[in-house]
Amino acid sequence: MHARENIRNIAIIAHVDHGKTTLVDKLLQQSGTFREHEAVQERAMDSNDLERERGITILAKNTAITYKENLINIVDTPGHADFGGEVERIMKMVDGVLLVVDAYEGCMPQTKFVLRKALEHQLTPIVVVNKIDRPAARPAEVIDEVLDLFIELGANDDQLEFPVVYASALMGTSSLDPEKQDENMEALYETIVSHIPHPTETMDEPLQFLVTLLDYNEYLGRIAVGRVNRGVIRQGQPVAVMTREGAVKQARIEKLFGFQGLKRIEIDEAGAGDIIAVAGIREINIGETIADSSKPEALPVLKIDEPTLQMTFLVNNSPFAGREGKWVTSRKLRERLFKELETDVALRVDETDSPDAFIVSGRGELHLGILIENMRREGYELQVSKPEVIIKEEDGKKQEPYERLLIDVPEESMGAVMESLGTRKAEMVNMINNGTGQVRLEFIIPARGLIGYRTQFLTLTRGYGIMNHAFDSYGPLATGVGGRHQGVLVSSETGTSTFYGMLGVEDRGILFVEPGTEIYEGMIVGEHTRDNDIIVNICKEKQLTNVRSATKDDTVKLKTPRTHSLEQALEYLNDDEYCEITPKSVRLRKKILNKGERERAEKHRKTSQAGV
Repeated sequence: MHARENIRNIAIIAHVDHGKTTLVDKLLQQSGTFREHEAVQERAMDSNDLERERGITILAKNTAITYKENLINIVDTPGHADFGGEVERIMKMVDGVLLVVDAYEGCMPQTKFVLRKALEHQLTPIVVVNKIDRPAARPAEVIDEVLDLFIELGANDDQLEFPVVYASALMGTSSLDPEKQDENMEALYETIVSHIPHPTETMDEPLQFLVTLLDYNEYLGRIAVGRVNRGVIRQGQPVAVMTREGAVKQARIEKLFGFQGLKRIEIDEAGAGDIIAVAGIREINIGETIADSSKPEALPVLKIDEPTLQMTFLVNNSPFAGREGKWVTSRKLRERLFKELETDVALRVDETDSPDAFIVSGRGELHLGILIENMRREGYELQVSKPEVIIKEEDGKKQEPYERLLIDVPEESMGAVMESLGTRKAEMVNMINNGTGQVRLEFIIPARGLIGYRTQFLTLTRGYGIMNHAFDSYGPLATGVGGRHQGVLVSSETGTSTFYGMLGVEDRGILFVEPGTEIYEGMIVGEHTRDNDIIVNICKEKQLTNVRSATKDDTVKLKTPRTHSLEQALEYLNDDEYCEITPKSVRLRKKILNKGERERAEKHRKTSQAGV
């Protein structure tokens, strides 16, 4: 029972779209973990609808594969730096990492962030060069890139001696030779078993179990997932829970689960080195230790990434509030936000003076955008303010977060992109042009400068650009960063937009709505061609007369309106605006809907600024 030689615990790291999920599916299928007749849903690890749609992995998940006599636990890692808190914790559960890189694209910046964490935790790496069957595959160069990256991230000598497996997850093949593939995943399984160290913890010492992930189940309540650091844990055992604050609470293990394939199976006991799930402890949180009740010793508390972006979430108080959603009250909004805190540690929710508003802080637009999207799918209505960076004060000086931005762009759009980033106070630190027509540029940019940049970037590169960014450090507050330069068209009426009304306004800017849309006073219905806001009436009805007009109406067409996705709407916001989000609509509006009140508030703001 002492040595756990048949267990391997590994995390899998890959850039978005480099095939990690497909790889895990194939490892599961070929190991016989799934029975012959069991249907494996494609991309089995992405459990939440949003993950399937966006093709990104947000929540870390576990899978266990049995190969020969060995149990291989694979923990998935999110590729986006926005979910850094989660990455940090996963590294504590595993002894090695599988780095999956595309045989053509090579190393990508998103993997850098996760990889750095893995190397810092002294984990043993294996490199999988995936999509080796691509016509443009360049495995030798990709391996050199990986080596350079490892050196840059400060890998130790042992880590630099990484084994390489060449694979095609799509075909379900792998080998140690880049030239020819074996018919199965054998080479990869064997490399995992021979290279990744088995757990070395002992089972004869008092129990210690660190909670690294949380799940929730209606019947069992909170489920704590983590690794048994030492000792043995049994069903029904009385234990001590050591909280983050240092308090000790008594509890009892009601149920224990091990992992098999993608399923949880109930087990009676588990020992040091096992990755398991524990149910029955009500108030358990991430980073807490479950220990032996007679000898409680806490493990070091987990470090969690600081949030860099915050938004105010408010109860929807627009004239259309409550029409489309199921949950609209501040009590429901508060409950939902605090429930999110149970499983998302990188999130912070602070109450404000108003019971209807909460300040929610997270790791970036994507992090908060996904929370909002999940809430609207669950039937919530809410409003949010413009995302703002979190500013710290050090030695009396204000500091703001800076991000490291990596972009790949076609040569012809390089000038335009560099110019656009210049206005957002980005500083170029590196440029690689390997003559393929694509240029890779690296910048350090204030996180504020990135808010709303993605849409502009895609326009400038005609959709061919790729951008990635990860938190770099806090630095001095930059001046004059970003922000929207155009004013907006604000509706003066509540009613329904008409073809006639819209036609009259069309030359003033770009409209955001279709004819026949219900709108209210103070709602933003378009973008002005100039930098000031103007009030428009797009609900105007045409005065009917009985005189026939020589110029017939039926040849007139409206330009296609510009619609916003949730992310684009959040990026678009200005300080005096809200984004109203319901299960059916995303609307932009002014904070103060009434024109007269808005003008008074603006006047007041200007006089108080002049008085300063």
